[in-house]
Amino acid sequence: MTTLVSPAPEVSLGRRMLNKVPEVTVFFWLIKIMCTTVGETGADYLNVNLGFGLTKTTYVAGALLAVLLVIQFRLRRYVPVAYWGVVVVISVFGTLITDNMTDAHSVPLTTSTPIFALILGAVFAAWYAVERTLSIHTIVTTRREAFYWLAILFTFSLGTAAGDLVAEQFSLGYGVSIAIFGSVILAVAFAHYALGMNAVLTFWLAYIMTRPLGASVGDFMSQHSKRFGGLGLGTTGTSSIFIACIVVLVGYLTISKRDQSASAEAPA
Repeated sequence: MTTLVSPAPEVSLGRRMLNKVPEVTVFFWLIKIMCTTVGETGADYLNVNLGFGLTKTTYVAGALLAVLLVIQFRLRRYVPVAYWGVVVVISVFGTLITDNMTDAHSVPLTTSTPIFALILGAVFAAWYAVERTLSIHTIVTTRREAFYWLAILFTFSLGTAAGDLVAEQFSLGYGVSIAIFGSVILAVAFAHYALGMNAVLTFWLAYIMTRPLGASVGDFMSQHSKRFGGLGLGTTGTSSIFIACIVVLVGYLTISKRDQSASAEAPA
């Protein structure tokens, strides 16, 4: 899943830009999984540890996400700090959407999980209907970037709901959830590399599955429950560990440019 094959983009809207998304390397997947973990533990930290409460945490995360998205959309190329900053915060905000439905409005996870799956499917359908591609190697217009971030948001909401559904409502525990979602990702990778399954499809399947995997890792490290397991490091410690790792890796990529395409600007 390190490369995505797609037709040359036809720029239909927005400025001429370089691709706004990093190349899919091992660094991409490492940082993505860590961002999903921070999304789970970070939301809990703000909500519970700092005492913001669910509503205020949602407002704060939403406002910060809006600011970061404005910065990201104004750029004409991929900038690691800006891009991954959005991913971290959109992970938190996507988690909070699910938490609000579950905790504030008592929507069961058995309902919210298929709802988010349908919404995400509708986003992908609209994206493909308009642009005729879902490849992340063609995020070279404002409209495509808008579809991209909307899809990312609902992958996080769906992943949060699915992860909590398996680990907690089905009472399988955090360790079993990690094994389940990790196995699904390995199966998708096998389908891509060994069976030649479509690169764009396998990318998005793996991307969606990293969210419940990261959420389960975050819960496993931060929580300590006789029923669900966990190491009991707390949300502060877990968030700090993964944020530090993200900062180091993003700093390395900023300097090395290991995840940046050498391609020229998109054609007019």
